[in-house]
Amino acid sequence: MADRLNSLDVSFLYLEETTTPMHVGSVAIFQPPEAGFDYDRLVKLIRGRIALVPRFRQRVRWVPGGLANPVWVDDESFDVTYHVRRSALPKPGTEAQLRELVGRIMSRPLDRSRPLWEMYLVEGLEGGRFAILSKTHHAMVDGISAVDIGQVILDVDPEPRKISSDEWRPSREPSGVELMAGAVGDLVKSPANAVDNVRTGLTDLHRTASSLGRHAVGIAAAAMTVARSTPTSPLNAEIGEQRRYATAHAKLADLKEVRRAHGGTVNDVVLAITAGALRAWLMTRGESVGSRAVIRAMVPVSVRDDVDSVGGNRVAAFLVDLPVGEPDPVVRLQRISFDMAQHKESGQMLGAEAIVALAGFAPPTLHAMGARVGSDLSKRVYNLVITNVPGPQFPLYAGGALMLAAYPIVPLAKNQAVSIGLTSYNGGVYFGLNADRDAMPDVDVLAQCITDAIEELKDTARPSRRTVGRRPKVPLTTLSTEKPKKAPAKPVKKTTSRATSRKGASSTSKA
Repeated sequence: MADRLNSLDVSFLYLEETTTPMHVGSVAIFQPPEAGFDYDRLVKLIRGRIALVPRFRQRVRWVPGGLANPVWVDDESFDVTYHVRRSALPKPGTEAQLRELVGRIMSRPLDRSRPLWEMYLVEGLEGGRFAILSKTHHAMVDGISAVDIGQVILDVDPEPRKISSDEWRPSREPSGVELMAGAVGDLVKSPANAVDNVRTGLTDLHRTASSLGRHAVGIAAAAMTVARSTPTSPLNAEIGEQRRYATAHAKLADLKEVRRAHGGTVNDVVLAITAGALRAWLMTRGESVGSRAVIRAMVPVSVRDDVDSVGGNRVAAFLVDLPVGEPDPVVRLQRISFDMAQHKESGQMLGAEAIVALAGFAPPTLHAMGARVGSDLSKRVYNLVITNVPGPQFPLYAGGALMLAAYPIVPLAKNQAVSIGLTSYNGGVYFGLNADRDAMPDVDVLAQCITDAIEELKDTARPSRRTVGRRPKVPLTTLSTEKPKKAPAKPVKKTTSRATSRKGASSTSKA
């Protein structure tokens, strides 16, 4: 029996247009081993590992008449060398040249007649390095237990692990008549499935309405957030087919130091950094940034319980108003930490699973219309997407090559000029900014603003800086070059004068 796409996965196919290709990606930079690394080695590595991800040898078949969601079928003419490609940078092979290449490759949609993924070996990066760019459709990697091809080629040791031999033979592709018969069979079963979906929704509703109504209040708050008009921002614009790509990076230890100094979570620190960067970027554009100015971000956050025995991801999407009008970086962080804590405690993730399940009610044609309407509404709900995915904090290798960095690439929704993704890996945090080429010609400026915002928050976490921050602000009049008039001396005891002198000397040396 063919494996049918679920409602969530197929929505990414319905959402796709020429200006909004729904593929995710990453660009990883490697240091080659002494034996070297080339295209043939990468192809051999993927051939030996692709059995671990069977979906990457399957393609999408649509059901005639749109009677049901499409299905995954084996690609009988699968050719790994079509999907694994080779490119090279001209000298000197700078990272700026790499980013330009990434933007051009990510602009092109994937071929829907084949398995929906590509991988590029990019040679000629300065310092003897190379990059691997992966590009995979959202429909393939957004499932409960889906794994991307870029993950299975990595090892924890320089010596690649042994994988059992692959004896794959593609299954016969179903005919159109068989696909229609399967769709009719699923429609016959749909009443029972619908009852199960309703039961799932009611279970979530009951769970959410518990705890003295806390969750119900949270739902109302979430609805009010959506109901409020999204702030006007240059981040929302008509987008075209071409992309730009920019990057920034930080040390995970620095972000944790900020968290220890001011509270919250590492994700809160990331959002505060982004808020500070957006504030500075808006100013470079001459935009008005009032004290109450905000940028609304859609932030996917993991809500998976540690006690869950079932693997996979549970993700809730929160809407967070980033206080870009606040000039103090610590206050920005504190406001964001408070809002995120309120989101998590109020249960605004209600229906995340139930909504996906209930989407199975609608015929695919209605689901497609709903998905497109959702895309059209994106600019009225939020300004940009920010994703933060934690990675392993130890070195990884591909065919013996050490992975030095890994930058994510998040697709754009309609009217979204830029998306920001983060991946933490081996002590580093790597920002990837995917942007529309025409709407964001200054995406590199935004990336630099991220770097500056990181340094700004780092300064507040240093003990000496925190001490200064707690002192009362010095009036501007004291900054004059004119010498202040001395106050008349008061008679004091000799011992007191010495103590005061020592205290003053100590304060001066600390300052």
